[in-house]
Amino acid sequence: MSANDAFRIAVLAGDGIGPEVMAPALEILRKIEKTSDLKFRFTEAPAGANHYLATGKSMPDSTVRLCDEADAILLGACGLPSVRYPDNTEIMPQVELRFHFDLYAGVRPARLIPGVPSPIVGADRRGIDLIVIRESTEGLFASMGKGIVTDTEARETLVITRKTSERLFEFSFRLGVDKANVFKAFAFFREMFDAAAARHPDVKADRLYVDACSALLVKRPWDFDVMVMENMFGDILSDMTAGLIGGMGMAPSADIGDRHAVFQPCHGTAPDIMGQGKANPTGMILSAAMMLDWLADKHGLESATEASERIERAVDKVYADGIKPMEFGGRNGTADIVKAVLAAL
Repeated sequence: MSANDAFRIAVLAGDGIGPEVMAPALEILRKIEKTSDLKFRFTEAPAGANHYLATGKSMPDSTVRLCDEADAILLGACGLPSVRYPDNTEIMPQVELRFHFDLYAGVRPARLIPGVPSPIVGADRRGIDLIVIRESTEGLFASMGKGIVTDTEARETLVITRKTSERLFEFSFRLGVDKANVFKAFAFFREMFDAAAARHPDVKADRLYVDACSALLVKRPWDFDVMVMENMFGDILSDMTAGLIGGMGMAPSADIGDRHAVFQPCHGTAPDIMGQGKANPTGMILSAAMMLDWLADKHGLESATEASERIERAVDKVYADGIKPMEFGGRNGTADIVKAVLAAL
C-alpha cells in the first residue's frame, strides 16, 4: 500500500460512552488526513449490547465481513451490565473478534503523561512507561460460553497451546509473568518463553510470579518495560497499570494477530455517565495513534509513524498545559479535551 491509497477503517462505536469517545478519535484522524498525505475511508458498523437487544446477535455477519476486509478496526466499547446472554454472561463482541481473527497479542501500554496524577509516590519524577502484553485468545477466556455449572460446583478450563504461545513470545519476549510454581500449564508457558529468550540473546529477559509482580508494580512501576502473560493475568494487571497512569480513560490498547488488529480504549461502556459529556476520550485517541503506528509498521509508511507521534505529542501538550478530565477530579469533559488536542495538532 502506498501513501496515496486510503486505509479502510472499520468503525464499531459500540455501546454506552463508546460512540462518545469514538467521535473525537475520528475527528483527530480527519485532522491528520488534512495535514498529511494519509487518507482514510471510515465505515461504521453495528456491534454490542444494543444491537443484541434489537436483533438477538452481538453483531451481524456484515460487520464481521467489514472487519475482515478492513485495513484496521477501531472499537469504542461494547456491552452493558444490564444486557446478558441467557447464560448470564455479558455481550462482548470485542472478545468474539479476538477469537474470530486470532488476535492473540493484547497490547496494553501504560505511560504516565506529564501533568497526569498517579497514586504512586515518586511516579511523576521517575516516570511510568511499560507495556502489558496479554495473550488474548486462550487462558481462562478460552472457556467463554463452555463452562459447566451445576448445583454444587462450577468448572472452567484454562487452555495454553504451543502454537499461540510461541507466536506471542516472538511478538514480545522481554519480561514474563507467570504462576509456574503452582500450575503445570504455566510451567509449559514459561518453557516456551525461555526458548524465545534464547533466540533473542540481545534482549534482557526476566521472570516473575504474578503475585510478586503485582506487589512490585505498586512499589516500583518504573522498573518495568514489557510484560507478557496469560490472558486472565493480563486482564487484571493491565487494569492495575491503567490505574497507575490516571485511570482507565487514559489507557489505549490493541488486539493484534498476524493479519488483523483491533484498537480500542481499555475502559468499558460506563453507562453511569453516558450522554453527559463527561467521558475521557484520551484512551480512544491514543488507540487511534497506536493504529497508525501498526499501519506504519505493516505497510512501511513513515508518514503514518509521524502522524502517530504527532497525536501523542498533542496529547502530552494538553495535559502538561493543565487539562484535567472529570475522571480524576477535573472539570474538563469530552468536548474540552478533543478541542484542546485538535488545537495542539
